[in-house]
Amino acid sequence: MGEANKQAASNSAVLVPAVGSCYGHGWRQLWKYFLELFLIGTIGFIIGIPVGTGREAVGVAAILGIFALVYSILIVDPVDYGVSFAYLKAARGDKLEIKNMFEAFQNYWNAVLANLLVFVIVIIGLVLFIVPGIIFYCKLIFTRYLVVDRKMEVIEAVKESWRMTGGYAWKVFLIGLLAIPLYIAGLICFGVGIIVAIMWVKLTFASLYHSVSTSEQVSS
Repeated sequence: MGEANKQAASNSAVLVPAVGSCYGHGWRQLWKYFLELFLIGTIGFIIGIPVGTGREAVGVAAILGIFALVYSILIVDPVDYGVSFAYLKAARGDKLEIKNMFEAFQNYWNAVLANLLVFVIVIIGLVLFIVPGIIFYCKLIFTRYLVVDRKMEVIEAVKESWRMTGGYAWKVFLIGLLAIPLYIAGLICFGVGIIVAIMWVKLTFASLYHSVSTSEQVSS
């Protein structure tokens, strides 16, 4: 067993795929990697600025709106996948570097297409009386990690996420539900707390994927 697998197995012994344990693990890892994650988040925010600018200008110049959409799909969304990978490395306790946020570009087109496919599936589900959309979102939450972490292709990643979340989708929902009061509390704390809240929730989702993934390795 390689060093990375030994570390994963060691972590899985103390991190179980439960809402409380994942939030707790996320909180501990947040402060261990706060500076790196904060810098990664800041860079990601700066990269996404043209998207916000373009969306505001859609009514004035449609061409800027189209540019913002293309830029979001081809640049911002893959970077977001990479940011998720950085959070996963933090959840694992691995060495974290700024360049990790661009990891999705190693599997670029699968990241782009996977993001679009998941978006379309969730939107279709939301149109079908909302509840199916929430279910689809919870079942496909691991897709981004699988594309970047395991370099899976689009359909393979979607299918594997659906399989891995079997029995855990409701925990994904609870993590998301608990994120709402955290975000509200963050906004109340002079607005600055929202940054910590967002980082905490991202680490919690990454911790859940890490926990499920390593528990499957140990049991296999």
